[in-house]
Amino acid sequence: MTPSEDAPAARLLGPAEIRALADRLGVRPTKTLGQNFVIDQGTVRRIVRTAGVGPGDVVVEVGPGLGSLTLALLAAARRVVAVEVDPVLAAALPGTVAERAPGLRERLEVVAADALRIGGVPGPPPTALVANLPYNVAVPVVLHLLEVLPSLRRGLVMVQAEVAERLAAGPGGKVYGVPSVKAAWYARVRRAGSVGRTVFWPVPGVDSGLVALERREPPSTPARRDEVFAVVDAAFAQRRKTLRAALAGWAGSAAAAEAALRAAGVDPSARGEAVRIEDFARIAEHRPAGAPARS
Repeated sequence: MTPSEDAPAARLLGPAEIRALADRLGVRPTKTLGQNFVIDQGTVRRIVRTAGVGPGDVVVEVGPGLGSLTLALLAAARRVVAVEVDPVLAAALPGTVAERAPGLRERLEVVAADALRIGGVPGPPPTALVANLPYNVAVPVVLHLLEVLPSLRRGLVMVQAEVAERLAAGPGGKVYGVPSVKAAWYARVRRAGSVGRTVFWPVPGVDSGLVALERREPPSTPARRDEVFAVVDAAFAQRRKTLRAALAGWAGSAAAAEAALRAAGVDPSARGEAVRIEDFARIAEHRPAGAPARS
């Protein structure tokens, strides 16, 4: 969807404006916070378009930085909740919006916090996650927000290309692993395009990718999410091992692991990379009652 014709306009930020704004704030992008600011207006328009953001959406944006993507989102959505861990950037964002999109200021809510520590966001329930995520925390942020914001129905995140491949991977491939399986608990995940490194300042050493998420119901199982994820973690901790061996510690012994796997209908000689989230859920259901307690 696109914003209605009578929606207030936003003057997007380009390379010169980004650098001038950073200079004015005394901001220098840091690797610690994974800051790479988008300087290409075409890229932010593409993200909003690909995300399908419309006038009814309440969007959560993580790491808005200087506001490149925020401005484009505000022109398309009903409301944007921008979660920013850098206090300088969080404080500056409302002023940037007031200057470049004065008619849209009331649509913005800034939350100065670490996205990994929030338990919710203020205002109406969010419907979409759209963000240029810091490479070093992309997977934990996606999983955490899908867990604590159950109203999110879809998302589009820009992440490191390698991370995009892992998130969207299906069973049977070498890149299929913990991120792939855990994301599949919450959503259908697919690659939604590639992004070159030159659209960022500073230019990162890797390319990026777009990942689309569509909320789905988790597998029907009496096992809790943390119990299922414990199986996933154990299965991939030593991914070259068979599940019989990899899950021995989880089950209490290799023989107990084999019994649980057979009860779940999973081949004990298979490896984690061949197993779907639904299979991991069934395995979790059959963990032996006397297995060692897990922290």
